Amino acid sequence: MAGWLFRLRGELTVAAVVPVLNEAALLSVLIDRLRSLNLDECVIVDGGSSDSTCTMLEKSGLTWISSEAGRAKQMNAGSAMCKADIILFIHADTFLSSSCLEALREVCKRSEVIAGRFNLRLSGKQSIYRVIESMINLRSRISKISTGDQCIFVRRAQFEAMGGFTDIPLMEDVELSMRLKRQGEIACLREQVVTSSRRWEQFGPMNTLLLMWKLRILFWMGVAPDKLAVMYRDAR
Repeated sequence: MAGWLFRLRGELTVAAVVPVLNEAALLSVLIDRLRSLNLDECVIVDGGSSDSTCTMLEKSGLTWISSEAGRAKQMNAGSAMCKADIILFIHADTFLSSSCLEALREVCKRSEVIAGRFNLRLSGKQSIYRVIESMINLRSRISKISTGDQCIFVRRAQFEAMGGFTDIPLMEDVELSMRLKRQGEIACLREQVVTSSRRWEQFGPMNTLLLMWKLRILFWMGVAPDKLAVMYRDAR
């Protein structure tokens, strides 16, 4: 019903797709955050969790499905259920405010904008995270290449016409961004989404940054994503 009301007002409808895997520890917070957003649709996609994630989702009352593991597979499966004008992909450990949704709807009123992302802020308090997030945001603004923790959004019609995410085990967000920027304008919104720095803290911020850049450069050089996924796993 909400989606139809938005259409009557001439506003764009937005669906959120959230891939999860063994996220029971933070799922309660995620569910509360999703409920607080002014979304027209929301689909959580579990990739075969072995903890209590599915039990918690069953009790949440939110729409959720199961799929094969892998962010590309999960996000494609969730998107296939959506009818909204815009699909917004949110990582389980990322916080997005209602003001971000307002900015998204506003910028997508421009027909030339086919996709976009938000500025990233890492949750860590150390000054090194302010440097890292500034570098990520600047790089993304210049290159128009986005990563999943920046909450990529895309017009559903465009996403479907492109065949969705390519089914690769790593760099699915970068690969989609590379295709999208050849199709139309990418909006780089300055509104911030906050992503947990848990993985950066676990492996060290500089080690993680260097690993990400190494993998991205190898991807641009044509190294197969399967090999990159093995390198990513082994390095961690």
